[in-house]
Amino acid sequence: MTRRVVVTGVGLVSAVGIGTEESWKNILAGRSGVGPITQFDTNGFAATIAAELKGFDPLQFVEKKEVKKMGRFIQAAMASTHFALEQAGLSIQPEMAERVGVYIGTGIGGFDVIEREHTAYMTGGPRKISPFFIPASIANLASGFVSIRWGAKGPNSATCTACSSSAHAVGDSYRIIARCDADVMISGGAEASITPLCVGGFAAMRALSTRNQEPERASRPFDRDRDGFVIGEGAGILILEEMGFAMKRDARILAEVVGYGMSGDAYHITSPPEDADGAVRVMRSALADAKVLPEQVNYINAHGTSTPYNDRLETLAIKKVFGEHARKLAVSSTKSMTGHLLGGAGGLEAGLSVLALRDQIIPPTINYENADPDCDLDYVPNQARPAEIDYALSNSFGFGGTNAALLFKRFTG
Repeated sequence: MTRRVVVTGVGLVSAVGIGTEESWKNILAGRSGVGPITQFDTNGFAATIAAELKGFDPLQFVEKKEVKKMGRFIQAAMASTHFALEQAGLSIQPEMAERVGVYIGTGIGGFDVIEREHTAYMTGGPRKISPFFIPASIANLASGFVSIRWGAKGPNSATCTACSSSAHAVGDSYRIIARCDADVMISGGAEASITPLCVGGFAAMRALSTRNQEPERASRPFDRDRDGFVIGEGAGILILEEMGFAMKRDARILAEVVGYGMSGDAYHITSPPEDADGAVRVMRSALADAKVLPEQVNYINAHGTSTPYNDRLETLAIKKVFGEHARKLAVSSTKSMTGHLLGGAGGLEAGLSVLALRDQIIPPTINYENADPDCDLDYVPNQARPAEIDYALSNSFGFGGTNAALLFKRFTG
């Protein structure tokens, strides 16, 4: 028998806030987290802006002796897990530990550590390489450190599917609980790739916005004048629980996970196909999994990267899946404020979708100023909107043509 899965905690660490409620408050206020890059000298770079974590102090969440063992993406995951568990009111006791799992995705992992240790090697030779280099940088150590810190002994895994990584982690966790392999999953994703090589690499692909003189206006999903995405960092972690387990401990239930879809484009390493086939199939798959009709969905937190191809083709996909109902849907991209967290995006945006259901309010797409004839849906321009939301869909699409869609339902018992 398939078990129902609910969300009891959301932990967010983003460019618009260190903590769930601070991030959510600033998202609803339409505040941009984008600014000039401060983490390295951007002289000579085409793109010099990013959505950095401002005021983030890992020592608030991790013991000093442990910080040097963690890449920045792991530190962000630890902080987000702290906030998620706090909101869920969950303390992992020994008798339940084997039924609590961790599943955290990342697209790139410890790029900052790799670049730092490569420099150490090139300037000082192999003896200068830190003994913590490998555990601080490999992708599954966000899950590993979270498991160790909070004593979660259940399923422990990680996804690395580019910008779909953390959406896949949440979806896989939903299925782990549904099939009775765990009662609780700490799931989501983290990314911290604002480094010279990463920014330079994306800029070389001409994927990044170069609106360097107007950083707060640079990320403008679905707007006619969009010119690329803005790289961001941070993490989004959800506490998923089997409904009976959550109710037995009298947890506050924020939303229910009811659908999960996966698909592959089998088309191109970076671009979606012109017919948006993969995006169409992944949304239909999530709806079919939930046995929900398209017209029942009220809100889509779009992948919405602010790149010319993605926004146009995601719009096309939504129209194909939802038909006439697409005109009644609210569609917004919170990347307009947080930047694009790459592998951490799906976790952050799933969390924001849950909060939208909790509070019955739709976050805006900021910097929407000039309509694009190919992007002609309701993108909730510039201001949050109170609305009745029963179902919210969160989309994530990654390089290599890997797609994920998560469907959440307002919890009514």
